[in-house]
Amino acid sequence: MTIILESVLTCPHCGHAWQKTMPTDACQFYDECPACHALLRPKPGDCCVFCSFGSVPCPPIQQQQGCCG
Repeated sequence: MTIILESVLTCPHCGHAWQKTMPTDACQFYDECPACHALLRPKPGDCCVFCSFGSVPCPPIQQQQGCCG
């Protein structure tokens, strides 16, 4: 299985989208929108900002390992 490391985050406040490389060894719990500077946090039930606002879920979820396990 190929793991995708690039994800496009989309800010729920202003709609700005930007590409980021996902870490493979840790979850990213916060990220700041470069346009409106809103602090993005995971939605309830999601493990990280990539699972909540990204175009691709985080690497552990892609590998069906559960996040941050």
